[in-house]
Amino acid sequence: MRALFSSLLLACLTSPILAAEAPRPNIIFILADDLGYGDLACYGGRVIQTPRIDQMRAEGLKLTQHYSGSCMCAPTRSAFLTGQHTGHTRIRNNGSHLRKSNPALLPEDVTVAEVLKKAGYATGVIGKWGCGESGTTGVPLAQGFDHWFGYLNQTNAHHYYPPFLWRGPSQEDFPSNPELRLHYSHDLFTEDAVHFIQEHAGSASPFFLYLAYTIPHVDLDVPEDSKTPYIGVIEETKPYGTPGGQHYRYEERPHATFAGMVSRMDRDVGHLLDVLRELDIDKNTLVIFTS
Repeated sequence: MRALFSSLLLACLTSPILAAEAPRPNIIFILADDLGYGDLACYGGRVIQTPRIDQMRAEGLKLTQHYSGSCMCAPTRSAFLTGQHTGHTRIRNNGSHLRKSNPALLPEDVTVAEVLKKAGYATGVIGKWGCGESGTTGVPLAQGFDHWFGYLNQTNAHHYYPPFLWRGPSQEDFPSNPELRLHYSHDLFTEDAVHFIQEHAGSASPFFLYLAYTIPHVDLDVPEDSKTPYIGVIEETKPYGTPGGQHYRYEERPHATFAGMVSRMDRDVGHLLDVLRELDIDKNTLVIFTS
């Protein structure tokens, strides 16, 4: 399976016929986290506004049998990165931030980033990783990625105002962020993705960006400007969590918050598409959005 995955991808990227017809495309793979099939308008949703993703559907290809490798975070990501079935890929469970034996990709695991890098692509991953903690062979920079910014640990990724994120091999600290709520991680990821695209847009080499958004996975948390449009519009349920809870935050309006998170992600997917157009690379960039 690993050899087949590698050889097929390399064949597609190095085919003389394809090379003669057009330059190799840039690739942006956007992975939402816990987004339901029917949460998007283009897949039947009637409440949450997702005009930019709906636009992608109208102008592109809608997939209805594009299945996730697993129903859990880490195995899904491992299956995507290695191209293997969940029963064969290295990581088959989420592990725990309390254990030092969390599953991690090993040097012998071949990832899509490694294959693309050998084919001349600049590679970057931004967002939620979950395939290896610091000090293991599973970190992004050891698995074919040149650029890395985000959460290594999945439990840390539950919180949208983190005290730190990883940038390359080091932590980038955000002092007092959990208390002052100054840096919403999703916004930081979008900003970094824009910078990555701008940096590589003029290069002779194509780029591969794996943008692993954490939205709309709990915590249910979004800036007020995204939540407000849904307050009083969407039918609410009982508050989520408990005040002063130890892990997931308490949210009085879970439905409005969830909807606001999805709409914020939709807005930022649209922003990335606009950036591609402004840089005149939209016609040579394959953008995939999934969950």
